Amino acid sequence: MILERTTFIRSTPAEVFAFFSRPENLATITPPSLGFVIREMPEGGIREGARIVYRIRVAGIPLRWVTNIAQWEPERMFVDEQLEGPYRKWIHTHTFTPRDGGVEMHDHVDYDLPFGALGRLAGGWFVRRQVRAIFDYRAAKIRELFG
Repeated sequence: MILERTTFIRSTPAEVFAFFSRPENLATITPPSLGFVIREMPEGGIREGARIVYRIRVAGIPLRWVTNIAQWEPERMFVDEQLEGPYRKWIHTHTFTPRDGGVEMHDHVDYDLPFGALGRLAGGWFVRRQVRAIFDYRAAKIRELFG
């Protein structure tokens, strides 16, 4: 399953990347209904090899989510991969491209549900809708924060 999302941010690449380099900002752009809480984060911000531990709620059930920053290119891109969590696979590539008057942020999320085809059949439509709603919320919050 793939999600693609592009958001234009009226800011500089340095400011946008600095925002996304701080794990605590993820809580700001995550819908409150997910009950997102950071349990462990690297000192000094995100970098390649950093491990971040979160707690989220899915359908009211608290879940542990552990991600690893697999790639890190300041002001250009980074990739976070789920090591432990609600998905069988979650690889999220964030790309930042300077454009006139700001930065185009592109999210590419390659994810899969547990239980293979059965999981996709049973819950794929619901999860796809939920993931889209999360990224809709994020885009709105980012526009609000950056103007």
